[in-house]
This record gives sequence, structure tokens and C-alpha cells, in this order.
Amino acid sequence: MGDTLLDAVVVGIGATLVMDLVAVILKRGLGIQPLNYALVGRWFVYLTRGQVFHRPITKSPTVGGEKPIGWCLHYLIGIVFTAVFLIWTGEGSSAVPRLVPALAFGALTVLAPFLVLQPGMGAGLAARCTPRPGISRLKSLVAHLSFGAGIWLAGRCWSALV
Repeated sequence: MGDTLLDAVVVGIGATLVMDLVAVILKRGLGIQPLNYALVGRWFVYLTRGQVFHRPITKSPTVGGEKPIGWCLHYLIGIVFTAVFLIWTGEGSSAVPRLVPALAFGALTVLAPFLVLQPGMGAGLAARCTPRPGISRLKSLVAHLSFGAGIWLAGRCWSALV
């Protein structure tokens, strides 16, 4: 790997794809519903209009383009998080991301939904206002650990190509 921005884009997209693949496997294998990214798009559109909090987001009227907006944000956030990881660890210059730091960083990124997205969408801090907060938290952690594993896997694949 060499160019940190290019590395972040490629590895970030790959890591986010791994996260999404794990979500599909969990849905098909265990019936665990993944996050509806249309709701992320809805929240973001309302955020640009000055509304941060919803009670809950599902009760807020839909907005045009919320699904593609949500999916684009999902991947953009994956790229930004990956850039932070690569810069923070110094692994964006020539090294291949190591598994343990990537998993630890993935676990750390769960703070974003716990402290920003879930409260904004009406689920409370760390999903405390959901019917089963422990399950919601575990789903978030698994998703973000899979993102960390994706940083490692995508980084290894990308470094083998460049």
C-alpha cells in the first residue's frame, strides 16, 4: 500500500463490503435484521435541515432518495473510518494492516452509532430505548468488529495487488 487516500478508499470500500456480507450471512442464516440504511439517509437529510433527534426515526416522514443517500453515507463513513485507522496506525504508507489493531479499531468505531446515530434516531444512547438494548448493542458490536476484520482482509488483498 502506498497512497493513503487511495488506500483508504479501496480498503474502506472493501471493509464495508465485508461488514455488509456478514450482515447478509446473519440475516439469511440466523434471521438477524441488519440496519436499514434508508433510515440513516432519512436521519442525515433531516440533519441537514437542522433536526438532530427523532422519536423515533421511523415515525418521521420519508424523504426522497433516503435509501441511496443512506447507502452512500454507509460507504463514505467506512472510507473515512479507514483513513483514520491508516493514519492513526501509520499503516497507510507501506505496511499491511494487522488483525488485532484492525479489530480493536472496529470495536472502537461502535462509539459512533452508540453516541451519535442511535440517539439521533430515537434509540437513545447505546440503544437504551430499544426493546432489547443488549441485543441491539451486540448487533452493533458484531457489525463493527466485522468492519475491523474487513480492514485487515481488504488491506491484505489490496497490498498484494499494489
